[in-house]
Amino acid sequence: MKRTGNLYDQIADTDNLLLAYWKAKRGKEAKWEVIEYAKCLDENINLLKKGLLNETLTVGNYQYFTIYDPKKRLICAASFPERVLHHAIMNVCHPVFEKFQIFDSYATRPVKGQYAALLKVKSYCQNNAWFCKLDVRKYFDSIDHELLLMKLTQKFKDKRLLCLFDKIIQSYEVSSRIGIPIGNLTSQYFANFYLGFADHYMKEALKVHHYVRYMDDMVFFSDKRSSLLELSKKFTYYIDSDLQLKIKTPCIQPIEKGLPFLGYVIFNDCVRLNKNSKKRFFRKFQEYGQNLERKLWSQKEYVNHITPLFAFVKFANTESLRDKMLVKWKYADGLEPRESWRQLEQQC
Repeated sequence: MKRTGNLYDQIADTDNLLLAYWKAKRGKEAKWEVIEYAKCLDENINLLKKGLLNETLTVGNYQYFTIYDPKKRLICAASFPERVLHHAIMNVCHPVFEKFQIFDSYATRPVKGQYAALLKVKSYCQNNAWFCKLDVRKYFDSIDHELLLMKLTQKFKDKRLLCLFDKIIQSYEVSSRIGIPIGNLTSQYFANFYLGFADHYMKEALKVHHYVRYMDDMVFFSDKRSSLLELSKKFTYYIDSDLQLKIKTPCIQPIEKGLPFLGYVIFNDCVRLNKNSKKRFFRKFQEYGQNLERKLWSQKEYVNHITPLFAFVKFANTESLRDKMLVKWKYADGLEPRESWRQLEQQC
């Protein structure tokens, strides 16, 4: 396996660090730590550069908080200087990680993402009779530090960079040398990379063509249930033995019953929101409208929040659901629900 080197000095380059700063502060300009960092920008960038070149950086300054939407998760947020570091690393290392990914891996990749994954799954549902859906039990919390670093050494040969990777990986653990934090840019890359080995096994060893992965949500298709049973056994064994991960009980069903994937239920002729997504839509739509009416949000803030919500519900067959919502909460006086919805979409 060809390895890439001579990246560390590129990471420490001043122009790259400045680019990382601009990426890290995007959408967070009003936060106190970003404002403080910007006050002494040149000094902070030089300090980061010096720490990189001298290999004296300390990492692991995390803030923890819990979110409950769409499910309970502990988020680990790095300090702003560390977020600048993470962007600086991935500005340079991104092409190496990207090259390793198969075409049908969709998480945290440019020109991919959730909706591209859903469209691909939808197309496979129209051409197969059965699906097998797999996901990893507590994925981020289960990644083995030593295994991850060993696999990183298969792609990178720069010793200073590998030491930096190791320092970041070891800065967090759920149990002894196990687990990476949800919420860090580096974690997203590491987690996507780690299951990339499973992707290659699925494609190259098992020869499965109709396969999609979005982080740890994996689904593959066939016209025969028996074929999926055999493939799921081999794939589960590989993930357990080679990646030290535990797969939840596989879901093998005919597509006519609907494939649950990324908040939707996908059939061969339509897409529906799952029950939790439907509840979440009603709750957030009302909450966002109330924030606008009470002037807690400006119109711009409202649009920034409502736009991804629109994108999410519009992917499914939800026209009647949207009309029902607009009857409950009128956005534009005097307009029919469908006309009101279109006007709101145009503003977003």
